[in-house]
Amino acid sequence: ITAGTVEFIMDSQQRFYFMEMNTRLQVEHPITEMITGTDLVEWQIKVAQGEPLPLRQEQLRVNGHSFEARIYAEDPDNNFMPGAGSLVYLRTPTPSAQVRIDTGVREGDEVSVHYDPMIAKLAVWGPDRPTALRRLYQSLSEYTLIGLANNISFLMRLAAHPAFRQGLVHTGFISEHNDELFVRPEVSKPVICAAVLSLLAHERAETLGAQARESFPTLNFTAPFRVNSNCKRKVQLTSRDKKHDVLVTFLEPDSYLMRCGDEAFQVLGRAAIERGVAQVECEVQGTDIKIRTVLHDGTLHVFTADGVEPMSVPTPAYLENAAGAGGTGKKGAVAPMPGVVEKLFVKEGDTVSEGDPLVVMIAMKMEYVIKAATAGVVEKLLYKAGDNVAKNAELVKIKAAES
Repeated sequence: ITAGTVEFIMDSQQRFYFMEMNTRLQVEHPITEMITGTDLVEWQIKVAQGEPLPLRQEQLRVNGHSFEARIYAEDPDNNFMPGAGSLVYLRTPTPSAQVRIDTGVREGDEVSVHYDPMIAKLAVWGPDRPTALRRLYQSLSEYTLIGLANNISFLMRLAAHPAFRQGLVHTGFISEHNDELFVRPEVSKPVICAAVLSLLAHERAETLGAQARESFPTLNFTAPFRVNSNCKRKVQLTSRDKKHDVLVTFLEPDSYLMRCGDEAFQVLGRAAIERGVAQVECEVQGTDIKIRTVLHDGTLHVFTADGVEPMSVPTPAYLENAAGAGGTGKKGAVAPMPGVVEKLFVKEGDTVSEGDPLVVMIAMKMEYVIKAATAGVVEKLLYKAGDNVAKNAELVKIKAAES
């Protein structure tokens, strides 16, 4: 004996049509539980033990509105390609009676290529639809997730879309509003200034040692000492292939003048470090800004109320030279996501044309055909059928044909 889920679809005239019946609870069952105050899993166990249902149909009451968002390891900017990898940083909203998080992973776990890429289900409740939708957006903005591509920023844009807020939702919603949903707003210069302040906080914590990197309640920035002048420093952040050069002048403690391009900004603010995440509250030219950032593998991940913005931090030249940076790029086919090599269509020495199939990969229960990006001769097969490969791993070396 178990619970079942009946699925319907509704048309524009709010007429319902039966789709299918599943003899199990579906992923969306928290919605039913939040608006009815029930625990369907508990009911299943009681019924299996021979007990009666706790409530009859006429005793059930619907209260308020609820939304559920699936937090997925997928890349919306790459046709929602599923991904895998380590949850290097995972901080969630605080669960409450109005915010529910169902998950089976924690920080440091791996999202495997062998299973569905869902990381968590975020369900929220409100007394009405607008309140619940605002709570959903706020909860999504409180996620800090680094280590693999995910759909959180996309879900935020979806929840904030005017048509979605009005309830004008249908199965073709994403394709209809593609231009608005997949265009991120330009990063403002005040946010750039706040990001620079957070970078100073990460560097300060680094100089203070491992304990400060893990937790430091307040990082007060005293201006470095200079004789008859203010200390100045150049900082560069790159976002979406656009370089932002910022000249920082240290004034009083926690006070700076930052020149970003041809504009100057007066910045007042402090930062705190908690489990590697910098929390920054500052005032930029009279505007209050709150962000949190994580510095990981040369990238400053900047979390704002609009989503996350990765900004690369330049590697010092001496480190690039020591690491042998500046090598040639990959000439052959590469894996677009972590997965398993299922089949090889070519062998070493074969001549291929642009667009010829080279490799079949399996990832997240789906099959992907990797094709030749250029014509040439197969020089080397780097993997065999059954091998696990990482994202961006070179699969086939191809010597390009002479033009």
